[in-house]
Amino acid sequence: MKRVVLAALMLVLIQFLLPVLLLSGRVPVREDRPDRLQPTVRPGGDQAQTVVLLQEDGGVERLSLAEYLRGVVAAEMPASFELEALKAQAVAARTYWVAARGDKHAPADICGDSGCCQAYCSSKEAAEKWGEKAREYTERIARAVTETNGLIALYEDRPIQAVYFSSASGSTVDAVAVWGSAVPYLVSVASPEGEEVPNWRSEMTVTTARFKELVTAQYPEADFSGPVNRWLSDFEWQPSGTVSRVKVGGVELTGGQVRKLLGLRSACFSVGAEGDDLVFQTTGYGHGVGMSQYGANALAKQGKDFREILSWYYTGVQVAPMK
Repeated sequence: MKRVVLAALMLVLIQFLLPVLLLSGRVPVREDRPDRLQPTVRPGGDQAQTVVLLQEDGGVERLSLAEYLRGVVAAEMPASFELEALKAQAVAARTYWVAARGDKHAPADICGDSGCCQAYCSSKEAAEKWGEKAREYTERIARAVTETNGLIALYEDRPIQAVYFSSASGSTVDAVAVWGSAVPYLVSVASPEGEEVPNWRSEMTVTTARFKELVTAQYPEADFSGPVNRWLSDFEWQPSGTVSRVKVGGVELTGGQVRKLLGLRSACFSVGAEGDDLVFQTTGYGHGVGMSQYGANALAKQGKDFREILSWYYTGVQVAPMK
């Protein structure tokens, strides 16, 4: 009889205590649940923001900031790059949009021209570009955007000018050397990319006639009466090899002005005269200021995360949620 009563009491205890244990969280929970793998979505993040994008035909497109950033990262950085590099690009692109909004493209916020603002491609265009890798790359870029949701780079609590470019020639360039104005967080830093970058070193040949035509169209006071090997003189270089200043036909120009004038891949160049031609040897690609994308990928391969990459290239910045 006692055994029957004891068994009944145990059944009663199990019926009452099991729900309590379940509610109290004492029952073990699997650590690999799908919801544990999802990044935290911050209130007021990318999905809560609307971007008004100026299209090539002059129309405008409204899309969420998340969708816009996926299109920018897809257009601006190789999707095969390390995830932390893609995250750094997502934060830079988000910061660029925050700082660039204004009346320049009204009623739009920004355009999709990389020469003016940031490049952008639609999901369809990206998929066509990636081919059989489309699904993999789409997921990688979506993850880079989602896992940095709402984060921007700040200097003294203000969004920075998050400029970036493809590859450096050993180090980035001070903003003052390219655009004439000093910016405290856009200063020269070492950049670790090199020969693994496609066309990191390149060559461009310009005929002397074409060279004179291009220069005098912009600078009619230029004098090319002397020998060809003196048309470019008095070079001043940055430690990285980037040309700070040079006289072209006696007119003093920045390396960036020469790069833009001739369509050179970078302002890190040397030049030699060969008969009726000028041969320019360049290293790197882009204006050289801010974050180097190939450098970011190299840093990611070294184990640095996106915050470390951003603070490497933008001196003294903090990464924080946009307000």
